[in-house]
Parts: sequence; structure tokens; C-alpha cells
Amino acid sequence: MNAPAARNVSQFLSDPKIVLLLATLCCALWGSSYPAIKNGYEMLQIAPHDVSSKLIFAGYRFLLAGLCLLLLAAIMGKPVLRLSRHTFGQVALLGILQTGLQYVFFYIGLAFTTGVRASILNATTTFFSVLLAHFVYQNDKLSTRKSVGCLLGFAGVLTVNAGAGPLDALPSLHGEGFIVIAAFVLSAASIYGKYVSHRMDAMVMTGWQLAIGGMALLMGGYATGGTLGHMTPASTLLLVYLALLSAVAFTLWSLLLKYNPVGRVSVFAFLVPVFGAALSALFLGESIFEWKNLAALVLVCAGIGLVTRAQTPRVVASKAS
Repeated sequence: MNAPAARNVSQFLSDPKIVLLLATLCCALWGSSYPAIKNGYEMLQIAPHDVSSKLIFAGYRFLLAGLCLLLLAAIMGKPVLRLSRHTFGQVALLGILQTGLQYVFFYIGLAFTTGVRASILNATTTFFSVLLAHFVYQNDKLSTRKSVGCLLGFAGVLTVNAGAGPLDALPSLHGEGFIVIAAFVLSAASIYGKYVSHRMDAMVMTGWQLAIGGMALLMGGYATGGTLGHMTPASTLLLVYLALLSAVAFTLWSLLLKYNPVGRVSVFAFLVPVFGAALSALFLGESIFEWKNLAALVLVCAGIGLVTRAQTPRVVASKAS
């Protein structure tokens, strides 16, 4: 890209209105994954306890997303195939952890809880990242604002699981518990991904780790007797949508981070649980207007707002969904 074209792209992507539009679009895409996955279970007739088939469903999604990103990176002239054996080994480990292991917990957990609860609980990724960064990075210690933000976020987690009524499912380890574990695994893997990204392009790294993680999920699912389920045109379109939302949202978010201060972009992360809860209520018929759901959503969003405004450009966790 020549210098004038690069300046035009930079000016376009740093325009406050464009940042607002694209960042909101990314959060809406990530938020839509919660009802989309649960609808996918129903379309494919995957039973809640059929873990193997869930792994296959997730595996195809992330393999397709990774291949889309690698194709886009190749079109953009990025070094997709020029990886040393050592670097490829690091990316493979990242894929197994960040995509493979994380989504084992996430896809199982989502089958045993509501989309509203999952979208709120999965936002703990931001708070786990802040806490882990405190122990890993000397220049990213907890401040008062970050501490208050984390406390608000975890208070939201307690609130969304409080006082289950007679029509509510009680919190469980393999439901809400697995969603929180998935958030922790993503936070820890993102710190490792930060280390790996110093040696290679972020888009190439993410494309490979998604594809490798997707392959690991597919192998695990098929090896344990899973099937993709009853494929129909509608379920195929849903699977393609899930793959594309990951690829599109990551690409747009990365471009925004490239041309804007981290704080200007990351502060929009509070919209992910908002969209996740709202879209789950809309497409799954779940209740968002219970006091605990609304209170938890406010607490988590306020916590994310405090944490991301205080966050330095050193650590930015990848998105989960």
C-alpha cells in the first residue's frame, strides 16, 4: 500500500464515528454467537450431554474461521507460510489452549445455562486478564480503578447466580462453572498469545491458532464417537455465519487497534455482554428483565468500563466468542 493510500486508511479508521460503528459491529457479532450456538444445538439435534458432537460443531466453526483469516492474510501479502518450526510449535500450543481447551469448556457450559447468563459470565475474561497481568507484567500492576472494576465484575457474577427462583435452573459446575473456566483459560492463553505475537503478525498467528485449535476439536470429537448432526441448509448457513463472525470481528477489531489508542477501542468491550444478553432474550426467548440479570449486567459493564479505561497498551486479551 502506497503512502497516500495508507494515510487515507489511517484517517478513515481513526475517525471517531467509524470507530464507534465498527467497534459496535464487532461487539454485536461476538454477542450474537451465544444464541447462534444454542440454536445450532437445536438445529443439529445435539443433546446437552453429547460432548463429542459439540466438539465437532465447534471444530468446523474454528477451522473455517482460521482458514478465512489465513486466506485474507495471504491476499494482504502477509507471511502466512514463512513460519519456523519453533514458531509454528508455539502457535500450535496456543491453538490447542486458546481455541481447543477453551471451547471445550465454553460449548459444554453453554448447553447447560442460558445465553443471557453465559454472556454475562464470559465477560469475566477481562477481569481475569487484569488479575493475571498484575503477576506477569511489571508495568501492568493493579491500580485502584482496576481493582474496583474487577470487584464490580465479580460482584456481577455472584449476582447473576443469586436467588434462583422456582423457574430458574440452579447454577452448576458444568454450566455456569464451565463458562467461567473457559473465560479463565482464554485470559491465560491470551497472555501466552501476547508473547507469541511479538515474533509474528497477529492476523497470521490468530488464523493458524484458530485452524489448529479447530482441527484439535474435530479430532477429539470424531475420536470419541461424535457426529455433526442433522445438516440442513439452515444449519449449514448458521455454521458458516459463526465462522465468518469470528474472522470478520477479529479483522475489524485488529484494524481499529492498529490505528487507534487501545483505550479508545477496548472501552467498547462492555457492549459484548449487552448484545449477548439482549440477542439471547430476542432469539431464545430468555428473560433479561429479571432483577439479577439486569443488576449483573450493569455491574459487569461498569467493571469493564473501569478496567479498560485504566488499561495500558501492554495487555489486550483476545475475544472469546
